[in-house]
Amino acid sequence: MIRVKYLILGAGPTGLTLARSLLDAGESSVLVLEAASEPGGLCRSAVVDGAPLDIGGGHFLDVRRREVLDFLFRFLPEADWNLFSRRSTIQFAGLEMDYPFEANLWQLPVDEQVEYVVSVAEAGCNTGAPMPRTFEDWIVWKLGQRIAQTYMLPYNRKIWSTDLSRLGTYWLHKLPDVSLRDTVRSCLTRQPAGTIPAHGRFHYPKAHGFGEVWRRLGASLGHALRLDTPASRLDAERLVVNDAFQAEHLVTTIPWHAWREAAGLPEAVRAAIGRLDHVGVRIDYRPEPAGSQAHWIYVPDESVAHHRILCRGNFCPGARGHWTETNPRRAGAPGLWQHVNDYAYPLNTVDKPRAMALVTDFAAARNITPLGRWGLWEHLNCDLAVAEALSAARALLAREAAS
Repeated sequence: MIRVKYLILGAGPTGLTLARSLLDAGESSVLVLEAASEPGGLCRSAVVDGAPLDIGGGHFLDVRRREVLDFLFRFLPEADWNLFSRRSTIQFAGLEMDYPFEANLWQLPVDEQVEYVVSVAEAGCNTGAPMPRTFEDWIVWKLGQRIAQTYMLPYNRKIWSTDLSRLGTYWLHKLPDVSLRDTVRSCLTRQPAGTIPAHGRFHYPKAHGFGEVWRRLGASLGHALRLDTPASRLDAERLVVNDAFQAEHLVTTIPWHAWREAAGLPEAVRAAIGRLDHVGVRIDYRPEPAGSQAHWIYVPDESVAHHRILCRGNFCPGARGHWTETNPRRAGAPGLWQHVNDYAYPLNTVDKPRAMALVTDFAAARNITPLGRWGLWEHLNCDLAVAEALSAARALLAREAAS
């Protein structure tokens, strides 16, 4: 039995950052177990048709968290990244509109602009109607019937491929209301108005895929990282993994579904884990150019299988072709190269907060810390995952110092 103070399950951005931070602080008893043969999780890359392709979908480094940038630039220096101003578009009604939709209605014919503006004015968030409990109703309340029916509902049906009434609204509190004033202003001035979307400016490696920074971060861990080591047998009472590794403190960043057969798991917690849902993403590489100047394109048309196109030549120098992202539950012609990620996005079902409360209370009582996208069952972008891992490292070390 190998005994360590901190045993971390999963070498995605969260697990890697946490391990490196603990080691940097002088903690030597750290070990990360990763099922795959390389680190990075959903942020891994492969070389496809002579250029990098991100096998977990499009991931980009947001510029807004300086602490995260400083940390990651230690492993892939800032000079090795390009900085871009985001250009994303929407394939809609035979047009390629700029994103976000409501800020670029001026790109539609005038008669359609009028109908959309009236619909925004009638949206519940602008009339004072109470916010609904389900995601499907929330979209109409937030954007108005017309944007909801022609764009947002079809797009979300594609990416989640589930009944949207199953999803709650508790995860949407940070999104600003659609401003009628900004919508009208954008139509009159024929330019976008309002809130800049996430990743308004972003970094992407000059000569590598996005996975390179995580590969180097993993390499920096040396013997503290064990690849090709899935957590196949878990004992939640003894904090033992695979009958071979025992932890004083166990950090889990892997999907909770891996814990369903764990020893010492109460039936109520096992049932709660069973209620957690998720969706995957299928990546298909296509060698023909996407024919767009955008970095990525959203595709709400439900007659098309994929929901997003990544125009890699527009952010990855020297690359040709593009890749599409599709929920694996949807049919679609395969590309020249394909990769399926069974776990891509946690689903924010109405019941998720109650299920996760049972799971996290159980974990806290046994010195288990859930962290990252799958430990918390939240859709965290990689920059936020890194920020939370840095914070978690400080909290763990402070608790250790106080004990």
